Amino acid sequence: MLKKLVLLDQQTSRRLRIPADRAVLRRGASIFAHSADSWFWVAGLIILLFTAPPHWRSTLLLLLISIILTAIIILASKFAIKRPRPEGLWGTIYRKSDPHSFPSGHAARAGLIAGIILLTGSTGLGLLLVIWALLVNYARIGLGVHYLSDILVGTLIGILLAGVFYTVWV
Repeated sequence: MLKKLVLLDQQTSRRLRIPADRAVLRRGASIFAHSADSWFWVAGLIILLFTAPPHWRSTLLLLLISIILTAIIILASKFAIKRPRPEGLWGTIYRKSDPHSFPSGHAARAGLIAGIILLTGSTGLGLLLVIWALLVNYARIGLGVHYLSDILVGTLIGILLAGVFYTVWV
C-alpha cells in the first residue's frame, strides 16, 4: 500500500513539472520558489523590526521567532526521514545544502507566514499570502525540487505551527 502511494506521489509530481521549453514560466516559478527562502525572510524581518510602525513589531517578532523554530523542526524531520529529492537539474543550492525533500521547509514557512498573518486579523494581507504560498508550493513541485506529498505535509505543518505559535504568543 505504501509503495503504491509513493509511486502515485512520484507520478503526480512528475506530471506537475514545468516543461524545460517553458522558459518564461520556469523563470517566474524560480522567483516564487526562492521567495520563501528562510534567509530572505529572516533578514527582511530583522530589517522590518527596526523600520516598521510600532504596532507591527509584535507580529514581526512572532514571525521571526516562528520561522526560526519551524526551520529547526523541519530540518530535524528531514534528517530523521531522509527522503531524497526528485531527480532534476534546477535548485542546485538546495540539492547540495539540503539533499532531503520531506517535508518541504519552503511550504511549511509559506503556510506558517500566511497562517500567522491571518490569525493576527490582517485578512487582506493574509489572503494575498495564501495565494503567494500556493504559488511557492506549485513552483517547488514544478521545478522538481519537491514531491507533492512534501508540499502537502510541509504546508500542514506550517499551518499547525502558526496556530501553536500564535496561541502561545498571545
